[in-house]
Amino acid sequence: MNDIEIEIEKKYLLDRLPEDIESHPKKSIFQGYITTDSHNEVRVRSKGEDHFLTVKQGSGLSRTEVEIEISEDQFNALWKLTANKRVEKIRYDYQGSSSLIEIDIYRNELTPLKVAEVEFSSVEDSRHFVAPDFFGHEVTDDKAYKNASLAINGIPDSYAQYLHE
Repeated sequence: MNDIEIEIEKKYLLDRLPEDIESHPKKSIFQGYITTDSHNEVRVRSKGEDHFLTVKQGSGLSRTEVEIEISEDQFNALWKLTANKRVEKIRYDYQGSSSLIEIDIYRNELTPLKVAEVEFSSVEDSRHFVAPDFFGHEVTDDKAYKNASLAINGIPDSYAQYLHE
C-alpha cells in the first residue's frame, strides 16, 4: 500500500530555457484527468515506460498526494475516461544549484507554455528558495496554471499578457 504524502511544491513560468537544457534527462509525459474539482483530482499519467494513478487533494503550496504505479493495460483502460482533459509535455529533470527542477515544455494546444516546478521537504525550505535567473512569475497559487485546469481550459489568458511584458 502506498503512503499518503504531502507534496510541497512551487511552480513558476519560465522567461527562457536554460542554455544547457538538452544535456539533462527528459521524458515525454501524457497525463489525463478522470475527475477534478476545486480541491481534488484523480489523474493517470504515462511517464516514459512507467504508468501511474494519482489522487491529489488540496491546493497551493502544500497538497496531499497518493500515487500508485499501474500497468500499461490499466493506464490504457483509464486513459479512455480522460478525453478532452489531457496534457502532453516534455519534462526535463534539471539539476539546479540547490534543488532538482522539473521543467515542463507543453505540447500541442498548450504550446508555447513552459513552467518549472520545485519540490521541497518542508514549507520552511520553500521559503528560503532562491529562483534561478531564467524563472519568471511564480504561479503556485494561480489555479489557472494547475495541470488539471490546463487540461480542461487550455492556456490562461494571463499567459499572453505575460509573454508581452
